[in-house]
Amino acid sequence: MVKSRRDFIKISALSSAGLFVGNQVVKAAASVAESEKQNSDYKLPSDLKRTPTYCEVCFWKCAGWVHKDEDGQIKKITGNDLDPNSNGRFCPRGTGGVGMYYDEDRLKYPLIRTEERGKQTFRRASWDEAFQYIADKMAKIKEEHGPEATALFTHGSGGKYFTNLLKGFGSANIAAPSYAQCRGPREVGFIATFGQGINSPENTDIRDTRCMVLIGSHIGENMHNGHVQEMSDAIDKGATIITVDPRFSTAASKSKYWLPIKPATDIALLLAWIHVIINEDLYDKKYIEQYAYGFDQLKAHVQNMTPEWAYGITTIKPDVIWKTAREMAKAAPATIVHPGRHVTWYGDDTQRLRAVAILNALLGSWGRRGGFYMPDKKSVPHAKLPPFPKPEFTWRDAMDGKYQLADLALANGMCDATIPTSAMSRSIKGWIVNGTNLIETLPDRRKTLKAIQNLDLLVVVDTMPMEITGWADVVLPECTYLERYDSIRDSQHREPTIALRMPAAQPKYESRSAWWMAKNLSRYMGLEQYFPFDTIEEELDHELKQMGTSLAEMQQVGVKKWKRAYDDIYFKDGEAVEFFTNTGKIELYSTSLAEGGFDPMPTYTAHPEPPQGYYRLIYGRAPMHTFTRTANNPNLTDLMSENAVWVNPKVAGEWGLKNGQEVYLQNQDSVVSSFPVKVRVTERIRWDSVYIVHGFGHANRKLSRAFGRGASDAELITNVMVDPIMGGTGMRGNFVTFRFTKGEEA
Repeated sequence: MVKSRRDFIKISALSSAGLFVGNQVVKAAASVAESEKQNSDYKLPSDLKRTPTYCEVCFWKCAGWVHKDEDGQIKKITGNDLDPNSNGRFCPRGTGGVGMYYDEDRLKYPLIRTEERGKQTFRRASWDEAFQYIADKMAKIKEEHGPEATALFTHGSGGKYFTNLLKGFGSANIAAPSYAQCRGPREVGFIATFGQGINSPENTDIRDTRCMVLIGSHIGENMHNGHVQEMSDAIDKGATIITVDPRFSTAASKSKYWLPIKPATDIALLLAWIHVIINEDLYDKKYIEQYAYGFDQLKAHVQNMTPEWAYGITTIKPDVIWKTAREMAKAAPATIVHPGRHVTWYGDDTQRLRAVAILNALLGSWGRRGGFYMPDKKSVPHAKLPPFPKPEFTWRDAMDGKYQLADLALANGMCDATIPTSAMSRSIKGWIVNGTNLIETLPDRRKTLKAIQNLDLLVVVDTMPMEITGWADVVLPECTYLERYDSIRDSQHREPTIALRMPAAQPKYESRSAWWMAKNLSRYMGLEQYFPFDTIEEELDHELKQMGTSLAEMQQVGVKKWKRAYDDIYFKDGEAVEFFTNTGKIELYSTSLAEGGFDPMPTYTAHPEPPQGYYRLIYGRAPMHTFTRTANNPNLTDLMSENAVWVNPKVAGEWGLKNGQEVYLQNQDSVVSSFPVKVRVTERIRWDSVYIVHGFGHANRKLSRAFGRGASDAELITNVMVDPIMGGTGMRGNFVTFRFTKGEEA
């Protein structure tokens, strides 16, 4: 049983990483012009006064309605009352999504580069020419290096179709940067503990919680829509909020306790909390006795990790550590120590999230009302495709056996596999980049650009002229989510739910959907067998009819729910539960980490301090923006057009900085921000840190609203601390100082 459970985890990891390959490239004989005419003109039902969609502005994918005026012009987007992700309400970003459609800066036509990479010099091309160029280049790469030498970086709904294309071609090198750069350590840490990840939307039962601990999780600023609504309701019902953050965030302003922790010391605080919970007998004894493995080892492990010990590390006073631990225990099991979303901080992130998971286990919150519910999901029956060829090489082969516990492919690993070394027998030679601005997404821009310069082909698919498009050989303009169908949204929740996205208008200019691009490119590559439907409408209708509905019904309702097959959203009292871990129990002592040669329980290790005159660079979100993708949106730039650098008054006084003053930021490796950023003097940030909102400081002049507005945190992240367990990229080990001019130190 243990072996089969372990095999299940391994098989899940391999299949998630997409270890498959494809056929030989051949040229398509026919032009796509006729196909373009037929397949780009979606059949929009004339009797619909509103069309269903799900939002693409962030990963929450709230379902809603697109409303048009009498002339057929898109006017607004509202929430779908049936959708558990939105509960009928959209956040500012969701309602502002209309701006993506009307943005005159958006990509309009296929482009082919005419000069060296990095220069914004392109010529307009036809779709036929663009597809032929890509197919010829990929055929050459396959002949010289094998099909595995092509990689896909993808973010967003359209990635499914390019994934099928690349698997059919013969490559398994497919990654979403959001794994290694955002949530990967969380998934690995929780799988090591509970045998189950968190996924999205997170299965946190916020609406019924009595105590929630936010440790670096900025709910209210990252606008996880449904969770923000549930948190607001929980506060109204008297729930205690404990926020741990060097910055007085929006969530901190709603909290009973704000713990302005010294950055990079979170594990010490978590271990001290565990110490208090165990030594004061505040843990759920019955739950731990029935479900947990390794309690005695954990108890011995934390005996010296007292609140007094943690105080010297974290600067959080011992009495505050005692009080907050007791608050959690008092509310348990309706307590959530929130796992966060963007958790790649200091390179020991899997162990930090292990500590979060262990603390939740001690409080008995996993599988309990007000803690973590057991999510359900509707399976979408996709068409059966021919087997994908088996690959001979993946990015893992370039990693020398590292990161075996990563259950998905690492974008930074694929970047590393693109830079040849003497130890590598093969390297990646072609990239297809779909919906992700890798220049701003992957940490250490210098390495990303070095990898790009080693490519024989770089194809970028996007709606906007981002920094990455300037380095492309071919740019393919994707239409916005308001102009296309996409795959059925089947995200997890308390009840199985699906949502439809359909076009509210014809694609503007010559932009096209990812489905259409992948379908037609497959014809040039001899891979038509992996795209068996003539139109995406046929594909969706085929899938929906097998689920007991249809495309016609979903066009009317937008969202469809099913009842859970079993009453298993929470564990019943005393219920026998088997977990997908080696022991079949919640592992406080992780056998899988021990097998891999890692610490089976979290430990605190001190991190480097800022040099004299430097401050730790902390970055975060704003409720009106998502990463870099919304910085040019005309609706959302009205709400926030640039970021500012938060500076503590003590630091401002030492430097003579004033509110609104423009400065340049210089990091520990002498990298200076391309553009100045305005100072915000505030008590809401610790004296040893500065803070900026991520997603600004764009260097592409074609972004008329975003160009040169504020500073790019990504530009200043050159020290990357890679998590040895799963390869996540810790990005908060960078320090900055101030310059009054770009060429002169302050």
